[in-house]
Parts: sequence; structure tokens; C-alpha cells
Amino acid sequence: MPTTAPAVDVHAHLGIPAVDELIADEPGWARRRAVDAASLGPESAAVNVRQIGELTVKLTDVEVRLAAMDRAGVNVQAVSPVPFPHAWASRALAERITTLTNDAVAEFCARQPGRFLGIGAVSLQHPDLAVRQLRSAVRDLGMRGVQISTAAAPGVELDDPSLAEFWAAAEELGAAVLTHPWGCTLGERLNAYYLFNTVGNPTETALALSRIAFSGLLERHPGLRIWSAHGGGCLASYLVRADHAWSVRADAHTTRRPPSELLKRTFVDSLVYTPEQLRHLVTIMGPGQITSRDSRGARATPSRTAAGYGRCSGSCWYSTRSRSFSSS
Repeated sequence: MPTTAPAVDVHAHLGIPAVDELIADEPGWARRRAVDAASLGPESAAVNVRQIGELTVKLTDVEVRLAAMDRAGVNVQAVSPVPFPHAWASRALAERITTLTNDAVAEFCARQPGRFLGIGAVSLQHPDLAVRQLRSAVRDLGMRGVQISTAAAPGVELDDPSLAEFWAAAEELGAAVLTHPWGCTLGERLNAYYLFNTVGNPTETALALSRIAFSGLLERHPGLRIWSAHGGGCLASYLVRADHAWSVRADAHTTRRPPSELLKRTFVDSLVYTPEQLRHLVTIMGPGQITSRDSRGARATPSRTAAGYGRCSGSCWYSTRSRSFSSS
């Protein structure tokens, strides 16, 4: 008899109070928060403060999480840290932040190893350190991959040559690399209406994926397993423009295959809110490249998913089988 594949949610964050305490008085963290506050604007910042307070128990309590998973019909979560960027941290501090983070994720997942898969962190602003952290996360802590931001550091994009060893190591280890945005470098232009998130996040992800595709990274490392949040941002909705540039401009014709074909080698989650948008995403990416949705429910609304490509329950936890986290 046919068996039902487990529902795997690959976008589920964990709060790390030990890291919050470690960096609370760090000048770099204060500057980061000031940048975010200016980009958010006062109204959105105030809502965020209230929302984070409400979400804290959901982000940290294992029993609350398990109960929510059961209600939503989710069998397994890939648990990653809350994606605050710490690119400002010095090498020594970055090492402490990442060690605390990865140990906390591993400890949390060990409480229910049949329900949780660990996704770690790396200090990508220090590339050689990030390689070591990646290897440790996978080999020593048994994690399936790591989460990174949409840039390694200010002025250091994900296609930067300094990251070559990191990408090679990720391919060698078979580690999933989860690309998750936080805000946007458009800064104060986004300081109203929560544009920090609704415009900023998908824009950042589209930029990161574009640099990955046009740089030839996916051709140099065909075994890479890159996953991006929120349906891959806004890129899938206008990918034909990238293909057009690739086909008619020498400066954009940087790969053997067009960007649309290369991006189909990556994975995206299904956090796109409506059945119509999900169907479009499946058409562009292919059903095998769509994984899951954001388990926090902070910005999701209940709806039905595209038939055959997922399911929705309660606060709208989309879940489909994720090949990018397969143990085989």
C-alpha cells in the first residue's frame, strides 16, 4: 500500500536567549538596531516589539512548538535560529555567537530527535571561520545545513570570491544552505507601512539569488543545495527579465545556462500566501523545488494551497516533502 510522505516544515525559527544576553551591550548590536529602527519607522518598530513579546514562548518552548506542529499536521521541523544578522561582530565575538547558537539549536533538537532537524549558523563575514563552523555543525552536531543572510557583510555579496571555500565545503558536505533575509539595504525609504518586510525581504532575496545565478556559482558547484525563504522573494514573479538580459547583453551572459534554468536547481519554501501565487511558483520552479513555509505564523493567513503541492491547517503551515533535507 502507498505510504504518505511526512510533512516537513523547513522554515521554523528558534529564539536563542543566551545570544541575546551576550550581545545586549555590544556597540555593534546597538548600531544594527538603530539601522533597523530607521528602516522600519516608529509605527512598525512598535508593532514588532509587541509581536516579539507574543512570539517568545512559541520560539523557545518545545512543548508549545510540538503542540502547534501536531495541530497543523507537521511531522518534522527543520529548526533554524532567528535570522538576526550579526555581520558587525568581530571574529572573537562572532565565534562565541555562533557557538552559542549552534549548541542551543542542537540541544533543542535533541529533545525530540524524531521531530526536529537542526539548521545551524555560520559567521560568513569571516569566511575561513564560517568554513570551520559549517564543518563542525554538520559533522559534530549532526545538522542538515546552515542559515545565512542575503549578504556576508556590508559590501560582501554571496558571489564574492572570498566565499569560494565556503560554497565548496557546503557542496562537499551535502549541506543545505538556507538564505534568509532581514530587512533591506534600501534603508529609510522603507520606513512606513511595514515595507521593511513586505518590500525589503523579497527584494533582498531576489538580489541574493540573482548574484548566485549570474555569477556561475551553481554551474561551478552543481551539487549545492541552496534554499531561500518566502518563495524566493520577488524573483520568480519576474524571472523572464533576468533571462532577457542574459540573452541580449554580453555583461549579463555570464553562464552557460540562463538564470531561470539555474535557479531551478535551488529550493524555495511555499510561504506565498495564496493558491494562485503558489501555483505560479510551482510553474516557475517546478514542484520538486518547493519545500515548506514559515512556522511562526507571524505573517501568514489561512488559505488552501494549490492542489497536490501542500496542505494548510490552523494558522497556515504549508508543508511538503523536502528533498533538500533528505538523509539519503
